[in-house]
Amino acid sequence: MAIKIDKKITAYKLVTDEDKKATEAAAAPVTNVFQMGEPLSRPDMLVGNTYKIKTPVTEHALYITINDVIMNEGTPQEHRRPFEIFINSKNMEHFQWIVALTRVMSAVFRKGGDVTFLVEELKSVFEPSGGYFKKGGKFVPSLVAEIGEVVEKHLQEIGMLKKPGLDEHQQKLVEEKKAEYLEKHAKSGDESNDEGFPKGAQLCKKCNTKASILMDGCMTCLNCGDSKCG
Repeated sequence: MAIKIDKKITAYKLVTDEDKKATEAAAAPVTNVFQMGEPLSRPDMLVGNTYKIKTPVTEHALYITINDVIMNEGTPQEHRRPFEIFINSKNMEHFQWIVALTRVMSAVFRKGGDVTFLVEELKSVFEPSGGYFKKGGKFVPSLVAEIGEVVEKHLQEIGMLKKPGLDEHQQKLVEEKKAEYLEKHAKSGDESNDEGFPKGAQLCKKCNTKASILMDGCMTCLNCGDSKCG
């Protein structure tokens, strides 16, 4: 096809095949954009667990419900992952921030990906008052942190987090030390708390339980086995 040039040519450039391809690529619509994660759609039925927590900072108990969606159902890769969380209580004092917290957490759950980071984020929240001790002597830095512990427990139940604990040999050793200590001090009339640990035990920095006692010259935890002597 002939093209008539009406204007004076002032400059020219040879167009190569590579230039044509680059121009076509720039003009083509972008179709390979991937989202970091598509939010999961809610199925008609979910499975879940409800956990009850009673703290000294609230008059009434809190009931935490975490519902899970079943992924790859009917296949060897079938597993559960959290989809939504609800917290109910007769106490309306913390209602506003609890609703906000659960909505944000549910949004994170539905986004998919690794949600285990929520556990450490929640457990690292401290109350200005300094936290409180649960029944049995375990220290909790805040109500938010206790909610984080419930989430951690649930993720362990569904296999997203590894359950902490001692191996068989370590557990046997801790039980032996605990029995030895209690037998020795029972004769002197020393009292124990509801969990069976000495009332004068110190707070263990590893498991946050008042179960650390001086034994064989070392501070040893009768709950998790942590010892300053290694």
